[in-house]
This record gives sequence, C-alpha cells and structure tokens, in this order.
Amino acid sequence: MSGSWSTYVIALVVLQVVACVVLLWYTSRRHKGEAEPEKTGHVWDEDITEYNKPLPRWWINLFYLTILFTIGYLVWYPGFGNFAGTSGWTSAREHDAAKAEGDAKLAAALKPFEGKALPELAVDPKALAFGKGVFANNCAVCHGSNAQGAVGYPNLADQSWQWGGEPEQIVETVLNGRNAAMPAWAASLTAMGGATAKDDVISYVRSLSNLEQPTSDVKERGQKLFGSICAACHGPDAKGMAVLGAPDLTDDAWVYGSTREVLMTGIEQGRNGQMPAHKPLIGETRARLAAAYVWSLSHKPVH
Repeated sequence: MSGSWSTYVIALVVLQVVACVVLLWYTSRRHKGEAEPEKTGHVWDEDITEYNKPLPRWWINLFYLTILFTIGYLVWYPGFGNFAGTSGWTSAREHDAAKAEGDAKLAAALKPFEGKALPELAVDPKALAFGKGVFANNCAVCHGSNAQGAVGYPNLADQSWQWGGEPEQIVETVLNGRNAAMPAWAASLTAMGGATAKDDVISYVRSLSNLEQPTSDVKERGQKLFGSICAACHGPDAKGMAVLGAPDLTDDAWVYGSTREVLMTGIEQGRNGQMPAHKPLIGETRARLAAAYVWSLSHKPVH
C-alpha cells in the first residue's frame, strides 16, 4: 500500500472511531434545561404509550467496550494503514501455514499408494475410494460423474480407448494430457472424389459399424477415398491408432456422435480434442489413483 493510501486509511479509521465516541457521548447525556423523558404522542390500545427515553447506561457502556475492542484489535492485527500490528500476523503467513499443514496431511494419506501399479491400486478398496474422489473433483466435470462421457468427451467405462487402454497408457494420459487433432478434409476429398466424395466417405465409415448399408458403388468409392486420406491415421482397417489418438471407426463408441451431420461437421471443420495434463495440477500419486479408478471401471475383478 502506498504512503498516501496508508494515510487515507488511517485518517478514515480514526475519524470513524472518534465519530462513534462523540455520537455515543452526545446522545447519551442529558442536556442542560432538558425536560424529563416525554411522551411521543403515540398511544396504542388506549393505554400503551410510547416514551422518548435514552438507551440504558449498561447498553451505552457496551458500545464503549466495543470501541475499546476495536482499538485493541487495530493494535494487535494489521488494519491501520501500513502499520503491521504488534502480533506480526499476516493473511499470507496464515495461508502458507494452513497450506503446509494440509499438504502434510495429504502426503501422509497418499504415502501408502506411491509407486504402485494400476492393477494393484485397482483392487485396493481404499485406493479406489481415494481415486473416485479425485475423479469426482477433477475429471467428472468433463467425463460425467459416472465416467460415461458426453459429446466431445469419451466414455471411460467401456472397452474403447482412443489413446490405448493399457495401464501405463492411461497413466500417461492423465499425467501429461492429450491433444487430438483431426484436420478438415473437405477440400482434399472433393478434389479427389468430386461433389459426392464427402457423402461417400461418410456412408463407408457408417457401414463399418452397421449404421448404414450403402450401395456397392458408393461403398467402393468411399473405401477408396478412405484408404487414400483417412487410413493414414485411422488405419487401413479403420480400427484406429492409439499412438495418434485416432479412434476406432468400426465399433459403437463415438466421441462426437455417429450421425451423418456430425460426421460431415468433422470432415468439413476438423476436430480438436484436448485433455489437460493433471500432474502439475494434482501431483503424480493422485493422478495415478484417478487413473486406477478409471481403469477399474472396465476391468472388474473376477470372483
């Protein structure tokens, strides 16, 4: 706080305290020549009369005590401009102490789970409970409280994994995030296959998961275009490439939807899916616990 602002705050505080003292003193004393408490002229139910009387002395004294408390508070704690207070208290120091205490408690709670593999964590009830809480606080906002995703956010409770479903692949996803990018291919498809190219590819892709049964010539044209452009990422069999984050197009798991309109939007505008890195946000152990919880959703133990 600058010196001018400090002076302003000090002057304002002093003025308010003095004003309170003067107001209490002036309104509580009986002035020279003042008559005894008088009636105000307000009467209810014929015999209930309102008088104009000063506050009781004990009540006035309580007000004075609050003013004394205020002065003592300003001496002990900072609040009087740049004066730091005799206690040395600061909100930053209070925050740091509380954070350090919380971090120590958290570290002690996480200690039993450090360095353990996902399959091991996924059968530990305490680890799963911890991981479920981490998921709810950090992941559910996108993937839903039941982890079944939404438009643009994959379902984490099935067997379809865009970046791979092996334990360490899931850990890598949670720790360091993912960036999935599909370019807009409309111009390239049209240049190669003419006006019907986009529709042909969509019909072929939908036929892979039995969503559509195009005619043989449409399917043939779509397959040829797919092999020329799309197979580079999604593979010649359209089963995707986890290393690129290219999804399997032959199953029933669709991140953005499987309608012709949605697929057309993807071809014309591309897609950019981003998963933030959570290691800097919540630390490695908590991230691994969340990953273990996610892995457990599709890997139920066999009894």
